[in-house]
Amino acid sequence: MSELLDGARGDRMPLEEYRADFQRHFWRIAEPGFWKLERQQHFKEPENDSWVAFASGDWAEAMRLIESRRSSLADYYRRIAERGFGTWRVRVVEEPITPYLQWELHLLRIRHEYGGKVHVVDVEQVEHFEKGGPLPEIYTLGNDVMYQAEYDEEGVLQAGIRYQGRSLIMRCQQFIQDLYEMGESLSSYFERRVVPLAAPRGE
Repeated sequence: MSELLDGARGDRMPLEEYRADFQRHFWRIAEPGFWKLERQQHFKEPENDSWVAFASGDWAEAMRLIESRRSSLADYYRRIAERGFGTWRVRVVEEPITPYLQWELHLLRIRHEYGGKVHVVDVEQVEHFEKGGPLPEIYTLGNDVMYQAEYDEEGVLQAGIRYQGRSLIMRCQQFIQDLYEMGESLSSYFERRVVPLAAPRGE
């Protein structure tokens, strides 16, 4: 287990229960906002039509479907701004960039443009935090609740683990914020490292 969680045990919730709980807490977020850490380099998202197109080898269709989400994502981040909080994400990237991550970074770029701010850190910046295991996939919602995403061996989301210990949540939020501040804006990283890549051939 990652040292970041310091042996803490949360409440494991089945997928649908977790999703409902997340939505209930998300729209009540107060300061310091929503902070997310993404570490794994490969996931499967069978419920995402763009990911399905990418996985089947149709990169052009995957990109078209991502672009088609601009309006809905603009509305989503407008709602967030109206609620008075912000969202920030740290994306750990190992190079060479995996096909999945190449796809995801295109989606994150649009989120970033509309207000879901993303910074990239490379694996060398986090490896000294991983002596006890890889950093977890976690996200803090204000200071009251934190979730850890749980995936199966194929990288498909299976469940969520909810933590509500304030000291743990504040420590993890600060950790993510510190990584964010040392990271590179997705805008510049994308132009440098993603734009030059050839289209992947799927999964």
